[in-house]
Amino acid sequence: MQFKSKLPHVETSIFSVMSALANEHNAINLSQGFPNFKSDQKLIDGVSSAMNSGYNQYAPMAGRLDLREAISKKFELLYNTTYHPESEITVTAGATQAIFTIISAFIKPNDEVIIFKPAYDCYQPAIEVNGGKTIAIALETPEYTIPWETVKTAVTPKTKMIIINTPHNPSGTVLSASDMLQLEDITKNTDIIVLSDEVYEHIIFDNQQHQSVCRFKNLKQRSFITASFGKTFHNTGWKVGYCCAPKILMEAFRNVHQFNVFSVHHPTQKALAEHLQNPDNFIELPEFYQEKRDTFLNLIKDSRFKFKPSNGTYFQVLDYSEISTENDVRFAEQLTIEKGIASIPLSVFYDDFQDHKVLRFCFAKTNETLKQASEILNKI
Repeated sequence: MQFKSKLPHVETSIFSVMSALANEHNAINLSQGFPNFKSDQKLIDGVSSAMNSGYNQYAPMAGRLDLREAISKKFELLYNTTYHPESEITVTAGATQAIFTIISAFIKPNDEVIIFKPAYDCYQPAIEVNGGKTIAIALETPEYTIPWETVKTAVTPKTKMIIINTPHNPSGTVLSASDMLQLEDITKNTDIIVLSDEVYEHIIFDNQQHQSVCRFKNLKQRSFITASFGKTFHNTGWKVGYCCAPKILMEAFRNVHQFNVFSVHHPTQKALAEHLQNPDNFIELPEFYQEKRDTFLNLIKDSRFKFKPSNGTYFQVLDYSEISTENDVRFAEQLTIEKGIASIPLSVFYDDFQDHKVLRFCFAKTNETLKQASEILNKI
């Protein structure tokens, strides 16, 4: 057979590569972003109970209504705004599926999509497989801020979408209200759709407020929000998330969603709807993860790595420039093979592989794991 791949240059994800390397060398895996502790037993029992109670057939295409109603109430509680549960919220097979479906629903050949590098690795392939053109703008290091003047000049009549991510993976930074106002101004009087990847919305530190696009009236009218229950409730393998958008945008989303997914795991939706009835299950998350961050950083404060505490997500970027001049990919490999600790090099998130001598470590781990990891890092 002869065929031409629509993504001929895509290689195996760096997350898969580093996790495989960690497994091969029995290294502590702080590379891929998943917790190594279990989620709430009540939630696990809720899924089991739903299965035993017969919730094993197709859920509604848009998701169980009680779950969508719970999501709507969460937005009202946290952001003083909401989305209509029947027409503006859809349950998805994780946030990545939501992102891919949004892009597939709106991006046509030669449409331009602005993204910010370093960027989570699912954005660009989704754009390109749909025939779109990625316009990548580098965040300004070391603070990883958006250069808004550059964004203004990058917008053209072909610009169909801008993708933002806050809190930001991989850098751990968060967008401010000022950032959102500038995005609102740039997109005013245009047909540009904003895709706001907010999967770490509940993991934000030092009493900062998450600046969701839904807080800004004019942004909300043109935006999708994608979110992840897996990130929120420590069960990434369940692959359940959701997206929100105004009705007219959501209708276009569902036109695609119904044919590539149709519906999402029913018993998990039933359990999540019940779990969200207690707001403490998500309101207490910042404190929980800040304790993890602070524990990790306190344990490595005397190491040779330099760092600025992460503002959000469960990732911490460490600067190794005073330790080695080695390329970050090679240095990450060396740490995994020779020292027994796995991380993620940030250069792989750039088209031109910018190497700022930094690695990303996941601190969503037990305190015992963080202690073991710190003992290795302190010896480097």
